[in-house]
Amino acid sequence: MSVRIAPVRIAMWSGPRNISTAMMRAWENRPDTAVVDEPFYAFYLARTGLDHPGRDEVLASQPTDWRTVAAALADEPVPGGRAVFYQKHMTHHMLAGVGLEWTDRVRNAFLIRDPAEVVASYVQRRGSVDLADIGVERQVELFDREADRLGHAPPVVDARDVLADPGRVLARLCAALGVPFTDAMLRWPAGRRDTDGVWAPHWYASVEASTGFGAPPPPPPPLSGDLARVAEAARPHYEHLHRWRLA
Repeated sequence: MSVRIAPVRIAMWSGPRNISTAMMRAWENRPDTAVVDEPFYAFYLARTGLDHPGRDEVLASQPTDWRTVAAALADEPVPGGRAVFYQKHMTHHMLAGVGLEWTDRVRNAFLIRDPAEVVASYVQRRGSVDLADIGVERQVELFDREADRLGHAPPVVDARDVLADPGRVLARLCAALGVPFTDAMLRWPAGRRDTDGVWAPHWYASVEASTGFGAPPPPPPPLSGDLARVAEAARPHYEHLHRWRLA
């Protein structure tokens, strides 16, 4: 009698303007892995009423009930029957009132980036930014909840570490998540994917042109005014996670 092995479900928690889409590309290039792109985005837009680029298309493309989304992620069959289910999540999509019990049934990991770099990148696309927009407070809450549940820190990777040595950092991440590493994660074909969210035309131009992880970018120019204040408010949260990173 054959024994069915349960799939490995991985929730990767990131804020915006990180390398989260490139990381999704790396996992999708594995032959054993299915991916999903920001499955709570429609819920987030419906609940907040925010006018993001492609709002109507996003709302039409996904369920807006977080319970429906959570059930698909944690309990329903993995797309294509794959052995690994990689879920790209934005932490700020987890609004107050969203139940988190479903995250106990997946393996949670955390992707971080220096807040000065996040803020500098974010305002190039959105014009203004506040602390809630970059999700770092919520990311710490999710991390601490998972650490308390496990009794140890869940895996954390820093974007700059990944870009500096993707093979080494991804191998450590895979080991921490209990899946084998493969070099297929380091290179992928350029272009759009059917699994990309419908918002891809507004955000994914650089990753669509990529065939692998790029070199670490130079530090951004010093921030000033409100941008500097947002970055400094985020820094203690970032540093709380950074000390646990797989470096």
